Amino acid sequence: MADVTPKKKKHKKHSLLNDWLGYVALRILIVFLSLFDIKTNLNTACFLGRLLWKHYHRGRKRALDNLRASFPEKGEKWIWQTGKRSFEHIAMLAIDVLFTPRLTKKYNWRDYSRYKNAERAKWLMREKRGLLMVTAHYGNFEIIGYILGMFGFNIYSIARPLDNKFISRYLYGVRQRAGQTILDKKGAAKMMEQIISSGATLCFIADQDAGRKGIFVDFFGRKASTYKSIGLIAVTRDIPIVVGYCRRIGRSFNFEIGVNRIILPKEWIKKEKPLEWITAEYTKAIETFIREDPTQYWWLHRRWKHRPKSEQKKA
Repeated sequence: MADVTPKKKKHKKHSLLNDWLGYVALRILIVFLSLFDIKTNLNTACFLGRLLWKHYHRGRKRALDNLRASFPEKGEKWIWQTGKRSFEHIAMLAIDVLFTPRLTKKYNWRDYSRYKNAERAKWLMREKRGLLMVTAHYGNFEIIGYILGMFGFNIYSIARPLDNKFISRYLYGVRQRAGQTILDKKGAAKMMEQIISSGATLCFIADQDAGRKGIFVDFFGRKASTYKSIGLIAVTRDIPIVVGYCRRIGRSFNFEIGVNRIILPKEWIKKEKPLEWITAEYTKAIETFIREDPTQYWWLHRRWKHRPKSEQKKA
């Protein structure tokens, strides 16, 4: 009998030499970018984002499909403009990450950021009883942890390391320079209990497809697989969840950092299915701030990749 077991996809081995050359190229590029001011570099990033939109056909198609499904009431012109602007924001974020340590200091942070409904979240962090902070691939999600770390908040962020370990190590160093700690996604689960027990704030980017084992909740009118870990930690540790965002203002290195939902333990204590309720609630809050400016969301994500069993049976 023939073996019908599906073969596992082989991952290409990374060449250390190629990775190192890629890292050297990045450092040379950074030196070149340093010759120009942030405004010029952000304009260049917008140009590169438009090139990406033009030539990355698969990503463009995915973004357009996601936008059409999420905003069925909008016309094609709006869909294309929003998608293209989204790609510009992705390129601008790369410049933001590289220039944040040079531009953002304790004495001038007000020059680059303003805050909306953030006071209560600040005091929850000050209480040091443990807190979960949730955001999405939207605007400049990286600068939130950087600024909080700069002012002495005990911040841990979950991230997936890049395939190029030299570049990944360098960017981790840039992101951790002000005080936040970056945890690799693979090993983070073992440390979460200890982090929360210490009273720290644990930050998640919570808008990625969680596969078949995730909780399916509404997101822009469709079911989206969402990770259980955030809700499980909140329920078992009885700690609040803060949902926030960092939205770019115009095309400059200037941001609005805001909180649009704080989910407290007393809200889910009487819910029949607290885990599902929490997951749906913070996902709804994420959708709310994305709708305020959809151009800043990463629409090329495969957010709706996996479908619930009920939809598969219908199909």
